Amino acid sequence: MALKIALNGAAGRMGRRIADLAAHAGHEIVAPIDHKFVGEVYGAVINDLRFRSPVVGEYHGGADALIDFSLPEGFRARLADCLKHGTPLVSGTTGLTADDFARLDEAAKTIPVLWAPNMSVGVNLLFALAKQAAAALPESYDIEIIEMHHRRKVDAPSGTALGLLRAVCAGNGRDSEQVVRHGREGHTGERSRTEIGMHALRGGDVVGDHTVVFATEGERIELTHKASSRDTFAGGALRAAEWLAGRKPGRYGMYEVLGLPA
Repeated sequence: MALKIALNGAAGRMGRRIADLAAHAGHEIVAPIDHKFVGEVYGAVINDLRFRSPVVGEYHGGADALIDFSLPEGFRARLADCLKHGTPLVSGTTGLTADDFARLDEAAKTIPVLWAPNMSVGVNLLFALAKQAAAALPESYDIEIIEMHHRRKVDAPSGTALGLLRAVCAGNGRDSEQVVRHGREGHTGERSRTEIGMHALRGGDVVGDHTVVFATEGERIELTHKASSRDTFAGGALRAAEWLAGRKPGRYGMYEVLGLPA
């Protein structure tokens, strides 16, 4: 079914890829949202004349779903807009706070909402595998999470790395906020059994690399996902919007969209 899509962060790297894939799939971008280019024709902004709608600064309704890849302040504004107009929301914005997730939970009583730190099939499978490994391995296995992204990424650690932390802790019953340790410097003392190291690398044009390391005396297990194109995320976001449009109000995730075990 062809959708009418509102796209928050429409002129960004992810917004451009979502728009291209949406057009190929027969969907229409009816509300490209980007405060830097308000009033300009979207096609002229991204050098793709298939798109003739003017760029707007906020969402005024009329879409089957709104896809959001922006910054936390943009996410908050669009969530309010979606509530006002009864529009399903798909968001991959990272750097959200506990209050933001509480807002999502509250919004889910009124509209269908889907937030995911990463929308690729491979990464969501990695979440499931990391949870399974953490549940199966004894405490003698130390756990470290390593991520690398392009030099322009503004938040750290990545939303996907935090998703991996939550997946691991769901597997072994630890409290993610209590056990995470962001990097190490100086005389740190011996590593504790329960801590989980988190390390963020930034450089070049890396789309996204994530690794979970389980290490013990005599062996090491590494689960790794490497993305070479944003299309894997953009395609996942479109798949989520197609799945979410028309659903009853609720809080959904990519596990449901992809049919993976929670």
